[in-house]
Amino acid sequence: MTFSINRRTAMLAAAGVAGSLTLPRPSLAMDHKKKLLPMAKARGFKVGDLEVVALLAGSAPRDNPHGIFGLNVSDETFAEISKANFIGTDMAQFYFTPTLVRSGENVILFDTGLNAAGITAALAEAGTKPSEVTHVVITHMHGDHIGGLMADGAPTFENAAFLTGQIEYDHWSKTDSEGFAKNVKPLAERMSFLSDGDSVAPGISAMLAPGHTPGHMTFMLDSNDQQLLLMADLANHYVWSLAYPDWEVRFDMDKEMAAKSRRKVLGMLATDRIPMIGYHMPFPAAGFVETNGDGFRYVPVSYQLTA
Repeated sequence: MTFSINRRTAMLAAAGVAGSLTLPRPSLAMDHKKKLLPMAKARGFKVGDLEVVALLAGSAPRDNPHGIFGLNVSDETFAEISKANFIGTDMAQFYFTPTLVRSGENVILFDTGLNAAGITAALAEAGTKPSEVTHVVITHMHGDHIGGLMADGAPTFENAAFLTGQIEYDHWSKTDSEGFAKNVKPLAERMSFLSDGDSVAPGISAMLAPGHTPGHMTFMLDSNDQQLLLMADLANHYVWSLAYPDWEVRFDMDKEMAAKSRRKVLGMLATDRIPMIGYHMPFPAAGFVETNGDGFRYVPVSYQLTA
């Protein structure tokens, strides 16, 4: 931004003449038709002996957020809550945040973003090649989680084993989902299936949290008395979903069940003060949850999880 100061104002300022110097105020409004400025694509944390890296595989604006969140509340309520939280009602910025976990010799990737290019770029910033990933875990099978599984008809993660929920796989295998047919079905013979409570690796267990999809899963990391929950799409926005768990979200397939899962899991996080990574939270997508009236409040992580 260029500021213009005329010659007289400059002379007065240099001479120390009393008076006010009024400069134009930069606009806080972002042109959401443009891309965001470059930002980091990887942020590391420690959970006991586990190394955890949040990966920004993409970010995109979405118009008319009230057409996505809070379907069961009025325009007035949506606008009031948005204003109180310093966010506009004309757009929402979506973030897509897979997570990499190093557990011993295991290099485990949770979800893969919209496409192979996005996740491989984020992995590169984390110093990891796709060939080094030993396991890929899919929390659920919406396109922004399975889009990076394949690249030009070949598996992006050539050496990995693939894991996902049995309920989730069974559901999508009976649909005509193009994303499932293109990205998941070719890997079927390399796929293992998880049920609620199953272990992915030492210190990593599956927790069923249905509603967003029939078999949507979260994953608890537990090492040396430290925990962190990968909550996937349990709540898709830090205000319009997490703070108000009963607000209906367009992407939730069973809206009543999704709200019930949100209240149960968020209540646990708040009570036990467990940090979490949410797939669509503002990057680096990590934070804490506390109760706030009948809902919750998201507290972004600062330095609490650094080594």
